[in-house]
Amino acid sequence: MLAESPALSEVEAVKAVRQFNRFYTRRIGALDPYLGSEMSLTDVRVLYELAHREQAVASEIAKHLGLDGGYLSRILRRFEGAGWLARETHPRDARQSLLRLTEAGHAAFAPLQQKSRDEASALLAPLSGPQRRQLIDAMHTVQALIEPEARPPAKPRTAVLRDPQPGDIGWVVQHHGELYAREYGWNSEFEALVAEIAGEFLRKFQPEWEHCWIAELDGERVGAVFLVRKSATVAQLRLLILTPQARGLGLGARLTDECIAFARRKGYRKMVLWTNSCLLVARGIYAARGFKLVKSEPYEGFGQQLVGETWALKL
Repeated sequence: MLAESPALSEVEAVKAVRQFNRFYTRRIGALDPYLGSEMSLTDVRVLYELAHREQAVASEIAKHLGLDGGYLSRILRRFEGAGWLARETHPRDARQSLLRLTEAGHAAFAPLQQKSRDEASALLAPLSGPQRRQLIDAMHTVQALIEPEARPPAKPRTAVLRDPQPGDIGWVVQHHGELYAREYGWNSEFEALVAEIAGEFLRKFQPEWEHCWIAELDGERVGAVFLVRKSATVAQLRLLILTPQARGLGLGARLTDECIAFARRKGYRKMVLWTNSCLLVARGIYAARGFKLVKSEPYEGFGQQLVGETWALKL
Protein backbone atom coordinates (compact mmCIF):
# COMPACT_ATOMS: atom_id res chain seq x y z
CA MET A 1 0.00 0.00 0.00
CA LEU A 2 1.17 3.52 -0.71
CA ALA A 3 -0.45 6.54 0.95
CA GLU A 4 -1.14 9.83 -0.76
CA SER A 5 -1.71 13.08 1.10
CA PRO A 6 -5.36 14.19 1.20
CA ALA A 7 -6.10 17.65 -0.20
CA LEU A 8 -6.36 20.55 2.24
CA SER A 9 -9.28 22.94 2.19
CA GLU A 10 -8.50 26.65 1.83
CA VAL A 11 -9.47 27.23 5.48
CA GLU A 12 -7.11 24.47 6.65
CA ALA A 13 -4.30 25.74 4.44
CA VAL A 14 -4.62 29.34 5.66
CA LYS A 15 -4.70 28.17 9.27
CA ALA A 16 -1.56 26.08 8.72
CA VAL A 17 0.33 28.98 7.12
CA ARG A 18 -0.59 31.36 9.96
CA GLN A 19 0.39 28.78 12.57
CA PHE A 20 3.78 28.27 10.91
CA ASN A 21 4.33 32.05 10.71
CA ARG A 22 3.66 32.41 14.44
CA PHE A 23 5.99 29.51 15.23
CA TYR A 24 8.84 30.67 13.02
CA THR A 25 8.81 34.35 13.92
CA ARG A 26 8.90 33.34 17.60
CA ARG A 27 11.60 30.73 17.02
CA ILE A 28 14.00 33.15 15.27
CA GLY A 29 13.26 36.00 17.67
CA ALA A 30 11.74 38.28 15.05
CA LEU A 31 9.32 39.72 17.62
CA ASP A 32 12.09 40.75 20.00
CA PRO A 33 14.87 43.34 19.57
CA TYR A 34 16.60 41.38 16.84
CA LEU A 35 19.79 39.39 17.55
CA GLY A 36 20.06 40.87 21.03
CA SER A 37 20.51 44.39 19.66
CA GLU A 38 18.33 47.46 20.05
CA MET A 39 17.38 47.26 16.37
CA SER A 40 14.38 45.69 14.71
CA LEU A 41 14.51 42.89 12.16
CA THR A 42 13.92 45.48 9.41
CA ASP A 43 16.82 47.64 10.61
CA VAL A 44 19.17 44.67 10.50
CA ARG A 45 17.94 43.60 7.05
CA VAL A 46 18.69 47.09 5.72
CA LEU A 47 22.16 46.95 7.29
CA TYR A 48 22.69 43.56 5.63
CA GLU A 49 21.79 44.96 2.20
CA LEU A 50 24.11 47.92 2.67
CA ALA A 51 26.96 45.64 3.73
CA HIS A 52 26.55 43.20 0.83
CA ARG A 53 25.80 45.46 -2.14
CA GLU A 54 28.66 46.88 -4.17
CA GLN A 55 26.53 49.87 -5.20
CA ALA A 56 23.59 50.32 -2.89
CA VAL A 57 20.72 52.56 -3.98
CA ALA A 58 17.76 53.32 -1.73
CA SER A 59 15.12 52.56 -4.39
CA GLU A 60 16.60 49.12 -5.10
CA ILE A 61 16.80 48.21 -1.42
CA ALA A 62 13.20 49.32 -0.88
CA LYS A 63 12.03 47.19 -3.81
CA HIS A 64 14.03 44.14 -2.73
CA LEU A 65 12.79 44.27 0.87
CA GLY A 66 9.26 45.39 0.01
CA LEU A 67 9.62 48.53 2.13
CA ASP A 68 7.81 51.85 1.81
CA GLY A 69 10.25 54.48 0.52
CA GLY A 70 9.50 56.91 3.33
CA TYR A 71 10.00 54.23 5.98
CA LEU A 72 13.36 53.28 4.48
CA SER A 73 14.42 56.94 4.34
CA ARG A 74 13.82 57.28 8.07
CA ILE A 75 15.96 54.21 8.76
CA LEU A 76 18.76 55.54 6.55
CA ARG A 77 18.68 58.91 8.30
CA ARG A 78 19.10 57.16 11.65
CA PHE A 79 22.05 55.21 10.31
CA GLU A 80 23.55 58.44 8.95
CA GLY A 81 23.10 60.15 12.31
CA ALA A 82 24.90 57.27 14.02
CA GLY A 83 27.84 57.66 11.64
CA TRP A 84 27.19 54.27 9.98
CA LEU A 85 26.21 55.53 6.53
CA ALA A 86 27.78 57.83 3.94
CA ARG A 87 26.22 59.09 0.71
CA GLU A 88 27.94 59.73 -2.59
CA THR A 89 26.63 61.24 -5.82
CA HIS A 90 25.56 58.59 -8.27
CA PRO A 91 27.84 58.80 -11.33
CA ARG A 92 25.00 58.12 -13.80
CA ASP A 93 21.92 59.47 -12.03
CA ALA A 94 22.16 62.71 -10.08
CA ARG A 95 18.69 62.13 -8.63
CA GLN A 96 19.99 59.21 -6.57
CA SER A 97 22.79 58.69 -4.08
CA LEU A 98 25.07 55.72 -3.68
CA LEU A 99 24.88 54.46 -0.11
CA ARG A 100 27.98 53.13 1.62
CA LEU A 101 28.53 51.74 5.10
CA THR A 102 31.32 53.52 6.94
CA GLU A 103 33.89 51.67 9.04
CA ALA A 104 31.66 52.36 12.04
CA GLY A 105 28.74 50.88 10.13
CA HIS A 106 30.64 47.70 9.31
CA ALA A 107 31.77 47.50 12.94
CA ALA A 108 28.13 47.71 14.05
CA PHE A 109 27.00 45.08 11.55
CA ALA A 110 29.78 42.48 12.06
CA PRO A 111 28.69 41.20 15.51
CA LEU A 112 25.07 41.00 14.34
CA GLN A 113 26.09 38.86 11.37
CA GLN A 114 28.11 36.56 13.63
CA LYS A 115 25.21 36.36 16.10
CA SER A 116 22.90 35.34 13.25
CA ARG A 117 25.32 32.60 12.17
CA ASP A 118 25.61 31.35 15.74
CA GLU A 119 21.82 31.19 16.15
CA ALA A 120 21.41 29.31 12.87
CA SER A 121 24.10 26.87 13.96
CA ALA A 122 22.36 26.35 17.31
CA LEU A 123 19.07 25.70 15.52
CA LEU A 124 20.70 22.95 13.43
CA ALA A 125 22.84 21.46 16.19
CA PRO A 126 20.24 18.97 17.58
CA LEU A 127 19.49 17.58 14.09
CA SER A 128 21.14 14.57 12.48
CA GLY A 129 22.64 14.81 9.00
CA PRO A 130 19.53 13.43 7.25
CA GLN A 131 17.29 15.68 9.36
CA ARG A 132 19.31 18.73 8.34
CA ARG A 133 18.97 17.75 4.69
CA GLN A 134 15.22 17.29 5.15
CA LEU A 135 14.92 20.73 6.78
CA ILE A 136 16.96 22.51 4.10
CA ASP A 137 15.06 20.74 1.31
CA ALA A 138 11.78 21.82 2.93
CA MET A 139 13.02 25.42 3.09
CA HIS A 140 13.95 25.31 -0.60
CA THR A 141 10.51 23.87 -1.38
CA VAL A 142 8.72 26.67 0.49
CA GLN A 143 10.77 29.33 -1.28
CA ALA A 144 10.38 27.74 -4.72
CA LEU A 145 6.60 27.37 -4.39
CA ILE A 146 5.94 30.87 -3.06
CA GLU A 147 8.59 32.71 -5.09
CA PRO A 148 9.44 30.56 -8.15
CA GLU A 149 11.83 33.16 -9.58
CA ALA A 150 14.03 32.72 -6.49
CA ARG A 151 14.27 28.94 -6.93
CA PRO A 152 17.83 27.80 -6.13
CA PRO A 153 19.69 25.80 -8.78
CA ALA A 154 18.55 22.20 -8.73
CA LYS A 155 21.01 19.80 -7.13
CA PRO A 156 21.24 16.22 -8.41
CA ARG A 157 19.64 13.81 -5.96
CA THR A 158 20.87 10.27 -5.42
CA ALA A 159 18.19 7.59 -5.20
CA VAL A 160 19.18 3.95 -4.62
CA LEU A 161 17.41 0.68 -3.87
CA ARG A 162 19.35 -1.62 -1.55
CA ASP A 163 19.00 -4.77 0.51
CA PRO A 164 17.76 -4.38 4.10
CA GLN A 165 20.15 -3.84 6.98
CA PRO A 166 19.62 -4.18 10.76
CA GLY A 167 16.99 -1.66 11.87
CA ASP A 168 15.38 -1.28 8.44
CA ILE A 169 12.41 -3.54 9.14
CA GLY A 170 11.66 -1.63 12.35
CA TRP A 171 11.78 1.57 10.31
CA VAL A 172 9.19 0.11 7.92
CA VAL A 173 6.81 -0.67 10.79
CA GLN A 174 7.29 2.73 12.43
CA HIS A 175 6.70 4.72 9.26
CA HIS A 176 3.62 2.74 8.28
CA GLY A 177 2.13 3.42 11.71
CA GLU A 178 3.00 7.13 11.70
CA LEU A 179 2.12 7.88 8.08
CA TYR A 180 -1.26 6.16 7.94
CA ALA A 181 -2.31 7.57 11.30
CA ARG A 182 -1.39 11.10 10.20
CA GLU A 183 -2.78 10.99 6.66
CA TYR A 184 -5.73 8.61 6.98
CA GLY A 185 -6.54 8.40 10.68
CA TRP A 186 -5.86 4.66 10.84
CA ASN A 187 -5.44 3.35 14.37
CA SER A 188 -2.87 1.06 15.98
CA GLU A 189 -4.53 -2.04 14.51
CA PHE A 190 -2.81 -1.20 11.22
CA GLU A 191 0.62 -0.81 12.81
CA ALA A 192 0.08 -4.15 14.55
CA LEU A 193 -0.74 -5.80 11.21
CA VAL A 194 2.40 -4.34 9.61
CA ALA A 195 4.48 -5.53 12.56
CA GLU A 196 3.08 -9.05 12.16
CA ILE A 197 3.83 -9.12 8.42
CA ALA A 198 7.34 -7.72 8.90
CA GLY A 199 8.07 -10.08 11.81
CA GLU A 200 6.93 -13.10 9.81
CA PHE A 201 9.15 -12.01 6.91
CA LEU A 202 12.18 -11.95 9.22
CA ARG A 203 11.37 -15.25 10.96
CA LYS A 204 10.51 -17.24 7.82
CA PHE A 205 12.67 -15.47 5.25
CA GLN A 206 13.43 -17.61 2.18
CA PRO A 207 16.26 -15.78 0.38
CA GLU A 208 15.92 -17.87 -2.78
CA TRP A 209 12.28 -16.87 -3.21
CA GLU A 210 11.75 -13.63 -1.29
CA HIS A 211 13.28 -10.18 -1.11
CA CYS A 212 12.96 -6.74 0.49
CA TRP A 213 14.15 -3.49 -1.05
CA ILE A 214 14.87 -0.31 0.92
CA ALA A 215 14.78 2.98 -1.00
CA GLU A 216 17.24 5.70 -0.02
CA LEU A 217 17.27 9.31 -1.17
CA ASP A 218 20.51 11.21 -0.54
CA GLY A 219 21.48 8.56 2.00
CA GLU A 220 18.21 8.67 3.95
CA ARG A 221 15.63 5.87 4.10
CA VAL A 222 12.47 6.94 2.30
CA GLY A 223 10.69 3.77 1.19
CA ALA A 224 10.44 0.00 1.08
CA VAL A 225 8.64 -2.95 -0.46
CA PHE A 226 8.54 -6.72 0.17
CA LEU A 227 8.13 -9.63 -2.25
CA VAL A 228 7.12 -12.83 -0.40
CA ARG A 229 6.40 -16.41 -1.46
CA LYS A 230 2.66 -17.16 -1.26
CA SER A 231 2.90 -20.51 -3.05
CA ALA A 232 5.21 -22.30 -5.46
CA THR A 233 3.76 -20.29 -8.35
CA VAL A 234 2.43 -17.11 -6.70
CA ALA A 235 4.42 -14.19 -5.26
CA GLN A 236 2.87 -11.46 -3.13
CA LEU A 237 3.85 -7.78 -3.07
CA ARG A 238 3.54 -6.34 0.44
CA LEU A 239 4.10 -3.14 2.45
CA LEU A 240 4.97 -0.71 -0.33
CA ILE A 241 5.63 2.67 1.34
CA LEU A 242 7.22 6.04 0.52
CA THR A 243 7.72 8.96 2.88
CA PRO A 244 6.20 12.30 1.76
CA GLN A 245 9.56 13.85 0.79
CA ALA A 246 10.21 11.00 -1.68
CA ARG A 247 6.92 11.21 -3.56
CA GLY A 248 6.81 12.32 -7.18
CA LEU A 249 10.28 10.95 -7.99
CA GLY A 250 9.21 7.61 -9.43
CA LEU A 251 10.51 5.57 -6.51
CA GLY A 252 7.20 3.81 -5.91
CA ALA A 253 7.27 2.63 -9.53
CA ARG A 254 10.89 1.52 -9.22
CA LEU A 255 10.17 -0.51 -6.10
CA THR A 256 7.22 -2.20 -7.80
CA ASP A 257 9.25 -2.92 -10.93
CA GLU A 258 11.97 -4.58 -8.83
CA CYS A 259 9.35 -6.89 -7.34
CA ILE A 260 8.01 -7.84 -10.76
CA ALA A 261 11.48 -8.44 -12.21
CA PHE A 262 12.50 -10.59 -9.21
CA ALA A 263 9.30 -12.67 -9.44
CA ARG A 264 9.89 -13.32 -13.13
CA ARG A 265 13.50 -14.34 -12.55
CA LYS A 266 12.38 -16.82 -9.91
CA GLY A 267 9.80 -18.40 -12.20
CA TYR A 268 6.62 -17.27 -10.43
CA ARG A 269 3.59 -17.38 -12.70
CA LYS A 270 1.51 -14.74 -10.90
CA MET A 271 1.83 -11.82 -8.50
CA VAL A 272 -0.90 -10.70 -6.13
CA LEU A 273 -1.29 -7.83 -3.70
CA TRP A 274 -3.85 -6.40 -1.30
CA THR A 275 -4.54 -2.68 -1.00
CA ASN A 276 -7.38 -0.25 -0.28
CA SER A 277 -9.50 1.75 -2.69
CA CYS A 278 -8.51 5.06 -1.09
CA LEU A 279 -4.81 4.61 -1.99
CA LEU A 280 -5.08 6.11 -5.45
CA VAL A 281 -1.38 6.60 -6.14
CA ALA A 282 -0.54 2.97 -5.40
CA ARG A 283 -3.48 1.74 -7.46
CA GLY A 284 -2.24 3.83 -10.38
CA ILE A 285 1.21 2.26 -10.16
CA TYR A 286 -0.23 -1.24 -10.14
CA ALA A 287 -2.67 -0.61 -13.00
CA ALA A 288 0.09 0.90 -15.18
CA ARG A 289 2.05 -2.37 -14.84
CA GLY A 290 -0.80 -4.61 -15.85
CA PHE A 291 -2.22 -5.59 -12.47
CA LYS A 292 -5.97 -6.26 -12.61
CA LEU A 293 -8.48 -5.72 -9.83
CA VAL A 294 -9.93 -9.18 -9.12
CA LYS A 295 -11.76 -8.66 -5.84
CA SER A 296 -13.25 -5.70 -3.95
CA GLU A 297 -14.87 -5.95 -0.53
CA PRO A 298 -16.04 -3.32 2.00
CA TYR A 299 -14.89 -3.89 5.56
CA GLU A 300 -14.43 -2.12 8.89
CA GLY A 301 -10.82 -1.98 9.98
CA PHE A 302 -8.12 0.24 11.45
CA GLY A 303 -10.86 2.44 12.90
CA GLN A 304 -12.31 3.26 9.46
CA GLN A 305 -14.86 2.11 6.90
CA LEU A 306 -12.73 0.88 4.01
CA VAL A 307 -12.83 -1.09 0.77
CA GLY A 308 -10.15 -3.76 0.51
CA GLU A 309 -8.95 -4.77 -2.94
CA THR A 310 -7.04 -7.75 -4.32
CA TRP A 311 -5.03 -7.19 -7.51
CA ALA A 312 -3.25 -9.79 -9.65
CA LEU A 313 -0.69 -9.84 -12.46
CA LYS A 314 0.06 -12.79 -14.75
CA LEU A 315 3.81 -13.06 -15.28
